[in-house]
Amino acid sequence: MTKITGILFDKDGTLIDFMASWMPAIYEAANHFANNDQSIADKMLQASGYDKDTGQIIGGSILAAANNQQIAECWSQFLDIQADDEMVATLNRIFQYHNTHSSVAVTDLPALFSDLKSRGIKLGLATSDSEEGAIATLQALDVYEQMDFVCGYNSGHGIKPEAGMVNAFSRQLGLSNDQIMVVGDNTHDLHMAHNAKAKLAVGVLTGTSSEEKLHEADFVLNNVAELPKLLDQISH
Repeated sequence: MTKITGILFDKDGTLIDFMASWMPAIYEAANHFANNDQSIADKMLQASGYDKDTGQIIGGSILAAANNQQIAECWSQFLDIQADDEMVATLNRIFQYHNTHSSVAVTDLPALFSDLKSRGIKLGLATSDSEEGAIATLQALDVYEQMDFVCGYNSGHGIKPEAGMVNAFSRQLGLSNDQIMVVGDNTHDLHMAHNAKAKLAVGVLTGTSSEEKLHEADFVLNNVAELPKLLDQISH
């Protein structure tokens, strides 16, 4: 019998549909920094993981998995500006606007979280987006009050795939890593789980990774909506 006392979710591609939620923000940000020069914007997008032929973000790429500082560093090589605090702040501002206005949930999150919390499970969010962006998304989806822990790349707990975000989740809520489930759509989420010695690393297919790409997961789900069924399965 596997006892899970905490679930730490990734955000983009896990709780929200990655392409539907993020492409408006990514397009706006790239065109802003390229001064609407489409050839420059295209180079920035391609270098950071956008496949123009398929219209998809490549799993594990900078746009799929990196934080805003890393996106700025990638894009700045095509621009006359440095990946400094001002550029990152502008990225944060554009992304936070879309966190509030463009986020599309992958399922009925309030109902899912109510189910999970009724089982005595603490819920957390660990994202490569900013903490402010994470809070904006959760508030837009009306689930912020259900979340026990929220952190981003700028929260002081390190970045994925390091173990720090999992460790902070456990430490702040008085949990043990060997009773934590980490849920995400990219390999960096799975590696974070493994580095923290979490009990389970669960992949989902609502983001940028295929089932084959998530082969290191203990389980792969089509959608986080399947979590209650999985918990029932592993608790017997």
